[in-house]
Order: sequence, then C-alpha cells, then structure tokens
Amino acid sequence: MEFRLLMLSAMYENGGNTVHRFLDGHPQMFVYPFESQLGTHLVQDHLTSVFPVKYRWPRFALDATPLQDYRAIIDEECKVRARTPLVSKFRHIPFAFSDDERCALYLDYVRRQGRSTGSNMEAFFRATFDAWKDYRFTGEQELYVGYSPIVGVDADRIVADISTAHVLHVVRNPWSAYADTKKRPVPMSLERYVTAWSLTQYHALIFRNRYPDRVHIVRFEDVVADPKQALGAICEKIGLKRADTLDQPTWNGNLLEEVYPWGTIRRASPATNRATAAELSAAEIDKVRVWAEPYLDPLNYRNFL
Repeated sequence: MEFRLLMLSAMYENGGNTVHRFLDGHPQMFVYPFESQLGTHLVQDHLTSVFPVKYRWPRFALDATPLQDYRAIIDEECKVRARTPLVSKFRHIPFAFSDDERCALYLDYVRRQGRSTGSNMEAFFRATFDAWKDYRFTGEQELYVGYSPIVGVDADRIVADISTAHVLHVVRNPWSAYADTKKRPVPMSLERYVTAWSLTQYHALIFRNRYPDRVHIVRFEDVVADPKQALGAICEKIGLKRADTLDQPTWNGNLLEEVYPWGTIRRASPATNRATAAELSAAEIDKVRVWAEPYLDPLNYRNFL
C-alpha cells in the first residue's frame, strides 16, 4: 500500500487535538494515538527560539544509523505512555504497545526501503500501527494521520519529503485561544502568545497559496459548528469519504465525553468557544485585536467579537 500522510498543525489551544480526535474514528484513517511529536534536536533554524523542536518536522544527521534516527525522534507522549505509563497523563486508557517492538519494526522498514527523512517518517508511522496490538483495524485504512502543534511552519518540507503528504492547519480565533492558554500553569504573555499565533497563521496562509492542492486550512469554529461538514470537505479533497464518524470525538474508536487530556479544550462547541473568549477583560480583547490585526480579515475573524 502506498504511504499517504496527513499532518495536522495548529497553534497551541487552537483545536488541533480536537480535530485529531474528530478524525480518529474515520474508517479510512490510521490516526496516531497522541501528539506525534516527530521533531529532533537537530532542528536548528530561525524558528527554534519560538517553537519547541519536538513539534517541528524532523532533521536527521547525515552520518547517523537508523537506530540513531529512531532514538532522535522525540515523540514524548507516546514513549512516556509506553515506557513509564504510571507518569503518563494517558495512563487511564488501554494501550497495548511496546516501543522496543516499534523500534525493531522501524529498523526493518528502513533496511528495506532506505534512509531519508521521508522514508524515516513512513517507517515510523507504519511501525507504530504494526506494534499497536489493541488498535481498532477496519480493513479500510489507507491514510496515516499525525498531529504536531505548529508543524505547519514546516509544510514546505513535509510536502517535499513525502510526495503524497497533505497538511491540514487548524486555526481558532485568537481571543478564545489566548483565554485558554492563560489557564496553563505557566502561561505565555499576551504579546508572546499572539505573536506565535500570528506566525503560525502566516506560514499556513503562505504555504496554502504555494501548495493549494496539498496544504489546507480549517477554522476551529467551523469544525465545532458542524464537524462532519467541515472535516468531510477536507476528506473529500484528499480522496476519502465523508464518514459519519466525523460527528464525534473518539480515541481508538471509543467515544470521548471530552477531549481532555488529549487537549486543553474540554468541550468542543460554539457556545463554549465564545464563552471562553468572553473571559478576557476589555483591555485584553483590544490588545489581542491589535497584535492579531493582519490575520483577522484573511481568516474571517474581524467580527468574531
């Protein structure tokens, strides 16, 4: 089967995990169990000071072995759940998976198909689902789905490294997004958060213009209003069916009452989204508007508040 990949991207608290969970039950998709934090510490560029390298598209050393490549992939959430489950925030969910077995399968794939960034990523995703013993196979799966926050800043590298890859960037209005990030134990300042929010939207818009058939943008507001319509349209663009499962968030096909702890957005609904934005003070609302100004019209958020 030809390797096909859909990478999800979203700024923090923009609904990437929510969309990931809405796609989870699609019968034609192999959906990664957690954030697929594919980056390596070899990612060093002008964006490294803004975004954690674990969320970036990986880079590998030219003289590394396949085993060194595998170990370089950060993939924190999956490796913690597999190797030290009692400290994982996902310890409550069944997950029959061995990281050692996945490593062995990965090495076998790379031995057969060669070593490159694209080949390494194909081996990584294929080996993950080969090693996941209680995964819900439908017999229809033909597309792998990963999610790394802000990986859309590397969309040009993704589509260059994997000729069949697509990138779906999720954007949420900056007021609700900032209000949710304020709830983190150590939140980013308003200026820093909205600067990073703007930078991710800049890359998403630029790369969608450059690769209109392979880079896509969906608004969180449209997803929570009608997930089957918003995500079904994306599915059809990439050659999949508009499945009924898109109407509800799941994990390994099991219905989730709330997306947390996969993401900080617990209830995905238009009312909750607007109520979250309204938690900000009038001064904060105005300041977010000033910092996000260039992207309000392109993303249709001018009149959100």
